[in-house]
Amino acid sequence: MPSPHYTDPRLVALYDTLNPAAADTAFYLALAASKSCVIDLGCGTGLLACELAAQGARVIGIDPARAMLQVARKRPHAAQVDWIEGDAGALALLPPADLVLMTGHVAQVFIDDSAFLATLKAARHALRTGGELAFESRNPAARAWGAWTPARSLRKIAVEGAGEVEVWLDNVSEHAHSVVRFSTHYRFSASGEELISQSELRFRSQDELAALLHEAGFGKLHWFGDWDEAAVSAQSRELIVIAR
Repeated sequence: MPSPHYTDPRLVALYDTLNPAAADTAFYLALAASKSCVIDLGCGTGLLACELAAQGARVIGIDPARAMLQVARKRPHAAQVDWIEGDAGALALLPPADLVLMTGHVAQVFIDDSAFLATLKAARHALRTGGELAFESRNPAARAWGAWTPARSLRKIAVEGAGEVEVWLDNVSEHAHSVVRFSTHYRFSASGEELISQSELRFRSQDELAALLHEAGFGKLHWFGDWDEAAVSAQSRELIVIAR
């Protein structure tokens, strides 16, 4: 069942404030600068897709969450993007792309290897010869979830129409196959209402990601450990890959 992060309009309205444009956005925009056709798979509220369109590329944004796409369609340059409500299955119906992106750590939402592999294969078949797939996944060696405590994760944000909202993470637990489960709490100061969203993420190692990418048909993998294009190390917070 999809997380309320992506389906509950009250939480979708907070998404851009909690996830603004940052170093990852700049990285993907630079990667796409010379590309004619870009597919943003899991485009969410469309921040990156619309920035890509502003650069002049033909952009297709795909996401299964209708509430997220409703936000995306209201952005500047949204009219220049082809929006599709769906998942990787939609890729089979599209023209060949120069670049497929999966951003926002969407790769970690795929708990099951077979589901993730099917998505990688669909992305591979959606690319023209020489096309690239790019995405990032948190490096399990960095154990990011160690900081997902109420005290360390608490944020206070102000959102138009919602007022002040306190957001924090709690109830983190580790499970087999590097799956981490946790809850995200949202407390709306004006009403006192608190919403809780349950999530789980898969933390795959570089070797695990590489094996799946090779099985999906990608032969050349270029890795970075951060958005400044530093090499991957044990201390790297990210595993960023560009695959051909």
